[in-house]
Amino acid sequence: MTMAYASTTTLAAIRAASPCEDGWRKLLGALGKTSADDEPLDLLTVLDSNGLDDALWVLSYAMPDDRLARHFQAWCAEQVLRLFEAERPDDARVRDQIAMLRNDEADDAAREAAREAAWAAGDAVRSAAWEAAGAAQENQLRQMLAASEATLTAA
Repeated sequence: MTMAYASTTTLAAIRAASPCEDGWRKLLGALGKTSADDEPLDLLTVLDSNGLDDALWVLSYAMPDDRLARHFQAWCAEQVLRLFEAERPDDARVRDQIAMLRNDEADDAAREAAREAAWAAGDAVRSAAWEAAGAAQENQLRQMLAASEATLTAA
């Protein structure tokens, strides 16, 4: 089953989250705007105009619903899980974090604790996997947004 995610935010929400000035000016320029407004802004537009890093920042700090961010974080962690488990076969923190991120019923405190544990554990493999993951991350985010849009359109 394809999950529909809230994939829009607003320039006002992005501005309120204090984006870097370069990324903010780039986004405004791409949209032909000079200031924040409350018009819906699709995350895919941010990805296309500003690139993956800025889209991931918006996903983390300026979206009204955190499910897409959590499910995307889980997908990213799954991509390096085998590397982590090869280094630390008895350490279940990353696997536990993935389950917690995918659990829409879990409370924020439990998810944050799982996220912090996995972040600390992931230091062993993060730098090696980072370069290879960039293109895959962008592709996956685009696929999740496209599937979500198709689901919302069909509904």
